[in-house]
Amino acid sequence: MIFNPKILNNIVKKYGQTKSNLLAILIDIQTEYKWLPPEALKMIAEQLELPLIDVYSVASFYHAFSLTPRGKHIVTVCQGTACHVRGAPIILDRVQGKLGIKPGCTTKDDRFTLETVNCLGACALAPIVVVDGQYHGQTSIKKVDTILAQYQKAEKKVKLKKKSISKIKKKK
Repeated sequence: MIFNPKILNNIVKKYGQTKSNLLAILIDIQTEYKWLPPEALKMIAEQLELPLIDVYSVASFYHAFSLTPRGKHIVTVCQGTACHVRGAPIILDRVQGKLGIKPGCTTKDDRFTLETVNCLGACALAPIVVVDGQYHGQTSIKKVDTILAQYQKAEKKVKLKKKSISKIKKKK
């Protein structure tokens, strides 16, 4: 998604131009773009009358914020103790193999970003893979293939619909 200053202005307006709202503003920008574009950090600093280094310090301190572009789908594999003993390393290897990326990276087509976490706090469901906030518990290698295929198929359907719509528009 391309950075749109109007979106940032609406977010700042929603919270107000006070320093105490920096974290809430960053969270909303992260939610909107899935990362914090440099242009957004500069505008936030200007609007809240903060040094850019202060905004950057907060943005880089919290693991939930990303300072690099991320894919449309965020795939997270838990590496906590319960998940680890129930096969998380094998699950992670499979996800890496299917997507062709390592944790912290995004596929070349910007469709998937792979992340790992130390614990998701849902140990009874171990091992866990989360895609776009949706938890997939008791994950097996076979289930990884099904989960990823589900998101890849959804992407193809969207592309097909867009092509069909553009053909209909051309006919008119």
